[in-house]
Amino acid sequence: MGIGSRLGANLKEGLRPIVDLVYPPRCPLCGDAIADQGGLCVECWAELEVPGEPACKSCNRPMGSDGTKRDTECTPCQLDPPRHSGIHAATLYDDASRKLILTFKHGGKIALSRLLGRLMAARLPDPVQGKEPLLIPVPLHRLRLWERGYNQAALLARELEKRGKGTLFVDALVRIRRTPSLGGLGREERERALRGAIAARASRIHRLKGRDVVLVDDVLTSGATSDACVAALLEAGAASVRIACFARVVSGVGGREPSAIFAKTHPTNETPEVVKTPGAT
Repeated sequence: MGIGSRLGANLKEGLRPIVDLVYPPRCPLCGDAIADQGGLCVECWAELEVPGEPACKSCNRPMGSDGTKRDTECTPCQLDPPRHSGIHAATLYDDASRKLILTFKHGGKIALSRLLGRLMAARLPDPVQGKEPLLIPVPLHRLRLWERGYNQAALLARELEKRGKGTLFVDALVRIRRTPSLGGLGREERERALRGAIAARASRIHRLKGRDVVLVDDVLTSGATSDACVAALLEAGAASVRIACFARVVSGVGGREPSAIFAKTHPTNETPEVVKTPGAT
C-alpha cells in the first residue's frame, strides 16, 4: 500500500465516528441500528441463503440428494453442456437478496456495492499470482446506462478487483442494441431477443485473447444474458469464462417460484426478466 493509500485509509478511519454520528448505521433490509456502515443486522444475515454442497460440478447448482456422488452434473448441464467454466453465486435468490438487489439497482443505493461485492468475493477462489483473470461486467445499453446513471455490474466488478480477485476490464463487452423486456418469455424467446445484441468491443479484443475471464453480474436468472456474454468472450479468444453473481435464481427457493415474488408490485419494471425475477438483468 502506497503512502497516498495509507493516508486515505487513515483519513477515512478518522472520519468514521463523524459519519456514524450524522448517518447512524442502519441495516439496509430492515432499518434496525447496526454497529458498522455497510453491513446487515444478525436477523437479516440469517435470511440470506448461501449456496452449499452438494452441487453440480459444472454450474455449481445446488443439487440436494441428487448430488451425493462426487463430480455429479445436474440434468440441465447433462442435456445442454454449458460453455462457461463455472458459476460462483454469493446467495440464492430469495426475499432478502431480492430486496438488496432492488435497493442497489433501482433505489440508487450504490454504496451497497461494497456489501454485495464482499459477499461475492468470498465465493471466488483467489487467483494464482501472475494469472489474475479479467473481471468483465455484463454491459448495459448506452440508453439504459444514461437512464440509470451507473452499471451495477461494473460497480460489483470494481469491488472484486479491490479484493484481489482479478483485473477490472470494464468496457470489454458492448450491448449493440437495446433489448426488449425479457419478463415472461421462454428461454428460446430470450435467446432470440439477445441474439446479436452483445459483442466484444473490437478495440479491446487483443486484450481478451488467451485470458481467463470472470463475467460479473448482480443476478443470474435463466442464463440467457450470461450465455450471450460468454459466447461473445469465447469467440473473441478468451481462454475460459466463469460467472460471478450476487444472487442466483433457483426454482422453489423460499418455498415459491421466482415468478410469484413481487410480480404484482413490479409489473412494469424496466429490467429484463423482472416479472419473473425482480432485479434481474
